[in-house]
Amino acid sequence: MLNPLRMLAGACTLMTSLTATADATHGASTRTLTRMHLSKSTHALTLYEGDAVVGSFRASLGPGGPGHKKQEGDNVTPVGHYQVVSHQASQYRVFLRLDYPNTADRARFETAKATGALPKNAHIGGDIGIHGTPQSHEYDAERASFWGVDWTAGCIGVQDDEIDRIAAWAKDGTIIDIED
Repeated sequence: MLNPLRMLAGACTLMTSLTATADATHGASTRTLTRMHLSKSTHALTLYEGDAVVGSFRASLGPGGPGHKKQEGDNVTPVGHYQVVSHQASQYRVFLRLDYPNTADRARFETAKATGALPKNAHIGGDIGIHGTPQSHEYDAERASFWGVDWTAGCIGVQDDEIDRIAAWAKDGTIIDIED
C-alpha cells in the first residue's frame, strides 16, 4: 500500500536540492534531534539524531554575508555554537528561538565597541532563530518565492513544511552549530 507521507516526501525531493531523509524504522513523531549544523556557505541545514543524518534542508539566511554577527541590524546570520531555547508561535509560522547572543558573542561585541570597531551606542541584537516563511503571504506560490533567497534579518529561514518537521524533532536544548 502506498504511504501518503512517503509520496509527499518524494514530491518535496523534486522541489529541493537538499531533502529530508526518511527512515522507515523511525517515524517522525518519535525523532529527537541531538544536534543541527548550518553551513552558511552552502545554505545546508543538516539535522542529526545521534550520528545519523535525518534531514537536510536548503536554508535562507540574512543577506549580510559571512562572518560573525556584529550588531543589531547588520542582517548577518551569526556564527557559533547555540541551542534552541524555546518554541514560539510567530508571524513566520513557528519560531525556534536560539540563545544568541551567547557569552562569546557578548565578549566579541564589547571588544568591538571598546576598540572603536563599533559605535559606542551600537546594540548587539537578539531574536535570532529558525523559522518558516512570513504568514502574511496568502498563497503558497508567494511563500515558495522565499526559497533559496537570503531574505531574513539574520535568522535561518526554511519552508513551512520543513519548520513543522524541525520544530517537532528539535526539543528545547537542541544544539545548533553555525559556521561560514
